[in-house]
This record gives sequence, C-alpha cells and structure tokens, in this order.
Amino acid sequence: MSDAYLKLTAFFGERERAGSRFLAEEMLDLYAEHKVASSVLLRGIASFGPRHIIRSDESLTLSEDPPVAVAAVDTAATMGGLINDVVSITTHGLITLERAQLHTTELSAAPLPAGDDPVKLTIYVGRRRRINGAAAFYAVCDLLHGLGFAGATVYLGVDGTAHGRRRRAHFFSSNIDVPIMIIAIGTAVQAQRALPELEALMYQPLVTVERVQVCKRDGQLLARPPALPAIDAHGRQLRQKLTIHTDEATRHDGLPIHRALVRQLWESETVSGATVLRGIWGFHGDHKPHGDKFIQYGRQVPVTTIVVDTPEVIAQCFDLIDDVTGRHGLVTSEMVPALLLLDGDVRQGATDLADYQY
Repeated sequence: MSDAYLKLTAFFGERERAGSRFLAEEMLDLYAEHKVASSVLLRGIASFGPRHIIRSDESLTLSEDPPVAVAAVDTAATMGGLINDVVSITTHGLITLERAQLHTTELSAAPLPAGDDPVKLTIYVGRRRRINGAAAFYAVCDLLHGLGFAGATVYLGVDGTAHGRRRRAHFFSSNIDVPIMIIAIGTAVQAQRALPELEALMYQPLVTVERVQVCKRDGQLLARPPALPAIDAHGRQLRQKLTIHTDEATRHDGLPIHRALVRQLWESETVSGATVLRGIWGFHGDHKPHGDKFIQYGRQVPVTTIVVDTPEVIAQCFDLIDDVTGRHGLVTSEMVPALLLLDGDVRQGATDLADYQY
C-alpha cells in the first residue's frame, strides 16, 4: 500500500483552546490555509483520557465539554509540513498519524491489495449532495451493503475542508458541501468493485483506502488483534487501534454496548483512553442500512468506540471488549505508526512514523 498520503487525527475536548480561540477552529483554519484535501470535525458522545475523567452525553454536567475528533488527509509532504504546527497549538489531546491511499479521480484505476485482504474505505461526501433525489450517503450505504461489506457508518461533520476549500456548517445555509464521512469495512475485492460505482454515483469523489483486520463480525470472534512489537527495527514506537462498531439500541447488561464498554474500560484502568462517535446512518453484518426514524422507540443509530494504545495494552483489553461484544458488533484492528499524547508539559510518544510489515 502506498505511503504517499497521511491521515492525521486529533482527539481533544471541544472547549480546548489555542490561545484566545477554540483549538478546533484554529486547527481547521490551518488546514484551510494549506488547502488540505479533506478534513472533518466530528463531535463525540463519550470519552475518557489519561486523566481518567469521563465526558459523556448521559447528563448535562458530563456533556459540557464533549470530545471531538478532527481527521485530515493529504499528501505526506503536505501533512508532514503541518504536523509541527498542529502539535504547537495543541496543549491537551491525542494525535495519531496513519498511512493511507487517497483517491480523488479515476477511482476505477485505484491500486488495491489483492484477494480477500480486508480494507477500510473512508468516503467523503457533501452533506446535502443528492443521488436520485435522496441524500448521497443513503445511496453509498445501499451500494456497499449490496456488495457484501462487513459494515459502514455515516458520521455527520460540522466543519472541515473538501478539495482544499473550507466547508463550515451554518444554521441558515444549504450546507451542501459540509463534509460527511463514511467509514466502510470490506475486502479488497469488494472495494475494487465499489470504487468505479462510487465514481459513477458521486460528485467529485474523495476516498481513502487503509489496511485493516476484522477481529469480530456480528459478535463472532474471527481473529484476535495481531501481536505487534512495541517498536520497529529503528526503535520507533508502534501503536494499535481497535474500532468497535455497534448500534445504540443493542445492549449489554441493560446498557447500550458503547456505554458498557467505556465504563468497563474506564474501571479496568488498562487503556489510557477511549472515544465514542455517534453515526447518523449505517449497517454492520447482514443488517440493512438504518438510522433514526420519525416515530420509534429508542435510538437506532450506529455508534463507534475507538481505543488507541500500545500493542501490549490492546492485547490486555481485548478480552474485555470481546466479552461486551459477545453477541453484537464489528471489531477491527489497525496499526498506528505514530502517536503523540499531549497533556500540558507531559508528552508521550512521537510523530516519527514507525515502519513494520505484518
């Protein structure tokens, strides 16, 4: 897989500041100034970090400073030139760097891994872009479901850049190109079939492709996360990410799975943090694409829990995650070649990219 593109993701509290401004605003101004190909700001619904303080939308008090995630992708040269600036304005937060392939045109010619190797597609589309009269993300999810993808989740962005231009949501605006991010898990063969159809469906398609391993599907254990070393051959640290896709309506011991998962991870004191994002539409397993309806009992939207830590810690916490997702959920594992944790004067990790083949 090509190393020509990098995805930088920053996790922090919405009220985190950079000088006199909010950090998210400062960061997205930076991306707009450098015409970053794609970036998106997502608001989370729950999290905790190294200080072990839980943020949650369960109560007004706990939701006063919700977690946010800002993901940006562009060439290695562009993102490499921005990393130090992003770090310099971030006082408290987690920054990860991952390799990806970025495709903006001629998706049908995109190089992909061979065979049934699992991959992650991240598809960016404008919020109000439409296909056959309906929101574009409906058509994208229907396409991916029809091709047998293991799952896809649609996340509503509130700010970002698309093809290098700032796209910010406003109350009295059509918000046509404010970014929506769709993350889909499938095989390389399925992705190869999907890309030309996405190209035909979408206006100015922008898609990234990353390597991933599927650990669980519909609650069934397929494989444990790969055992990665702590460092590569050059002494650079490796990190590992687990992503747990569930539905808000599915429960474990009477709680929505994501709430039970965050609570148990927090109580176990094994991982340094976790972040939960709520989707607006999607599917996993054989379930049809779905989301909230006008009249319903409870929320039906997909939710995603993200845990990033050392390979040793990921191995330790996987049994807990396996138990909570015993009957439901899609769980994936990815290598994270660089991670930097910032907490005031404390810095853990680095932005130097590790190199390890597995």
